[in-house]
Amino acid sequence: MEGTSGGFRKELVGKLLQLHFKDDKTKVSGDALRLTADLLKIFVVAAIRSVRQAQAEDLALVDVDQLEKVLPQLLLDF
Repeated sequence: MEGTSGGFRKELVGKLLQLHFKDDKTKVSGDALRLTADLLKIFVVAAIRSVRQAQAEDLALVDVDQLEKVLPQLLLDF
């Protein structure tokens, strides 16, 4: 699993970033790719936990309230 950080491959993160750069010559360092992959992982984990919280409350939509309820648990993970 080398070259991955938090489930997102550096190559994938690099291509996603490259799609949104205005200048095609823009480069991203390996450290920036790892950091971005870690941030994506945290975002995805928070979204999944918010959905589960909304399901536990029998809600059809996820609101900021569910995200606020899972944030303390998310902080304890790191």
